[in-house]
Amino acid sequence: MDTDLTRRALVAAIVGGGAVGGSLSPVRGYLDRFAPFTGSAWASATDGPDRRVESPYGEATVRYDEYGVPHVEANDERALYFAVGYAQAADRLFQMDLQRRVMRGQLSEVVGESTLDSDEFHVRMDFAGGAAANLELLSGTETGRAVEAFAEGVNACMDREELPLEFGLLEYEPARWTPADTMLMESQIAWGLTGNFGTLERELVARRLGEDAAAELYPFRLDHDAPILRDGASDGDGGESTESRPVSPSGEFDDPALLDWLRAFESPPGIGSNSWVVSGEHTDSGAPVVANDPHLTLSAPPVWYEMNLRTADASVRGVTFPGVPFVVIGENHAGAWGFTNAGADVVDFYTYETDESGERYRYRGEWREFDTEERTIRVADRDDRTVTVRKTVHGPVLEREGQRMAVAWTGHTATETSRAVHEYAESDGIEDFLDATERMDLPTQNVVYADREGNTLYYVTGKIPRRTIDGEEVRGTRVFDGSAGEAEWEGFEPFGVSSWEGFVPFEEKPHAIHPDYVGTANQRIADDPDHYIGERYGAPYRGQRLYELLDERVESGEPVTPEFSKRLQRDAYDKRAEQLVPDLVSAVEDADEDDDLREAAESLRDWDYRMARESRAALVFSRWVDRFREATFGDDFEEADLDESYYPSDWVLATLPADSRWFGDDSRAEAMVGALRAALDGIEDDATYGDHNTTESITHPFDQSFLNYPAYPTDGSPHTLNNYRRESAVGSSWRMVCPMTERADSACVLPGGNSGDYFSDHYDDQLRMWADGEYRQMPREIEDESEVAIRFDPGEGDR
Repeated sequence: MDTDLTRRALVAAIVGGGAVGGSLSPVRGYLDRFAPFTGSAWASATDGPDRRVESPYGEATVRYDEYGVPHVEANDERALYFAVGYAQAADRLFQMDLQRRVMRGQLSEVVGESTLDSDEFHVRMDFAGGAAANLELLSGTETGRAVEAFAEGVNACMDREELPLEFGLLEYEPARWTPADTMLMESQIAWGLTGNFGTLERELVARRLGEDAAAELYPFRLDHDAPILRDGASDGDGGESTESRPVSPSGEFDDPALLDWLRAFESPPGIGSNSWVVSGEHTDSGAPVVANDPHLTLSAPPVWYEMNLRTADASVRGVTFPGVPFVVIGENHAGAWGFTNAGADVVDFYTYETDESGERYRYRGEWREFDTEERTIRVADRDDRTVTVRKTVHGPVLEREGQRMAVAWTGHTATETSRAVHEYAESDGIEDFLDATERMDLPTQNVVYADREGNTLYYVTGKIPRRTIDGEEVRGTRVFDGSAGEAEWEGFEPFGVSSWEGFVPFEEKPHAIHPDYVGTANQRIADDPDHYIGERYGAPYRGQRLYELLDERVESGEPVTPEFSKRLQRDAYDKRAEQLVPDLVSAVEDADEDDDLREAAESLRDWDYRMARESRAALVFSRWVDRFREATFGDDFEEADLDESYYPSDWVLATLPADSRWFGDDSRAEAMVGALRAALDGIEDDATYGDHNTTESITHPFDQSFLNYPAYPTDGSPHTLNNYRRESAVGSSWRMVCPMTERADSACVLPGGNSGDYFSDHYDDQLRMWADGEYRQMPREIEDESEVAIRFDPGEGDR
């Protein structure tokens, strides 16, 4: 298909009066934007960035490779990050602006009242206040100066280049980019990975279904044999505390209205990742290998932005979040690193006794005034809304329909995460990398690392609170009595600078120095920890499969090669099917069922449990799991006024005993057979998994057909290493394999393209590769003979 011709045809259709629909649809103005040959969209379709730009920091160059990745080079670091800001804005300005509007609670100003709930949440949480604290801590540091230069580069691009078409569609111009906006982008990332309301969800379930039901369906520990750290591999234990005193529900929380509002803004279900590091002892080159594929919400354009940066002192390539100047995941001249979510519990909730006026709360025997501020949320074409923002000693107060609750989150204080990520780029080996990792306060992640000297490393990053009641450490799994000062975090200062005194010391976090190999897939971290880390770990299926394949490879004596790591990232074997399908097949065979069910059971019996696009059995299994889950929990949860989003994990479903009360009057076998009968309804005879499992759900925020990505079939499920959740558009947001040898380039791929400009050749040029499990090279070398796209020259304000 001629992509350029197709896009011109779509634009022509809009010019001809085609309607534009969707959740963020404009109701005015887009025709002017697309006026034939005069509208500004045509300029962005035909013109590249200006060739020469004045920079107050000196010379720099930007070259683009065949996939639209900017290769930025400068002698001075501030000159480098000025150019990085310019390049990011040229490619992703609307995405950057949209994200900061979300975090500041300013969406409704350009969208209208449909986003008021989002704006109210973000204003009440005051993420902007946490960002301001971060910026103050960075002031005067090399990292702070780099962030300032980046912001100036963004603004220089806004001054010189055409704005992306989305601004014309919504009829507004973006405000100047500030260093605080970059800090907000880091807050958004951290909240997306650590922000959850699981404590409140579990308490509500306990009240509706009973504490025994909550304990059975939402256990604090999933029993399996594949933790990240096995056989005492950790130099410092960490994970779920088996010694800490369990705490019963407080009796304070039973408000679905508040929770329903909050749950829209927590970390999306399925957020996870895979990573592994393998030492040179098990590779063909004798050098370690690092692999990482973070699973995040997929979108057009992608959540990541790739770039290759070089100064006189460092060379680093990888991906960052638009709006953040530093490479977050990637490799530099010395080593490579990647992250997965650690599942740590860094959010607590507090309720208070308040006086009759509701303006004061009791704290440790004294009445205190809420820290109160009136904030205005501007709303397009509607009256503005005023929100009273309250805070306590623990953090911001979330309230709705008379229910109030304070939230403590480690991202609401000043952190050194920006400095840590900045230092990763310049690290010269494992000691430098460890020093930088100790600075990473947020988010809590599993980091894997290897360098060209042969060192390997696994460590849990981020500040992890230690909660105590009467001197005894407890889990953060209930709402605490804020008036009594229960389970406070010693040394935590919301919206200030924290001492972190009461947090798990760095050396006591789970880690392994020089491991032979470690694999992480969001499963439980360790079996016998000293401290409570968290309980929001993923089902162990991916972790089991990862270690199964790594162990098999190592024990066979065959080397772990980059190609083997790519096969792991593409692996579509579903351990749920291995666990469930034999029982399903037996249940059908034991029942007096019709030919259709027996034929389906036969195909499942012969299936290899791979969620492959060409497989019909994979489609039947996918539909069957959904029906089996609904048949098991649906009636009881509906009676308790709990929707399907409260259903427990598939691991819990798969491990329920045959006589579990959740199967109601039916046996487990009967429930399985009935679910298969329901699953077959509506499946066409020739349908395969790829007919359902496509990239169609990876959409632009406007959700317009001409801005959305094409629909390509792909492999994988929520519980395969090749992770993809079509329903929620969560999946591998970046695939990277880095051999620590100079004889081979690293490999990578993005689910889309590096440019956010719809008219660019690089808008979706990697999507088909990603869907097909293909890779491209990721060399760190900048081709000096390639054409310079943007040259930055010293300006009058050079400094």
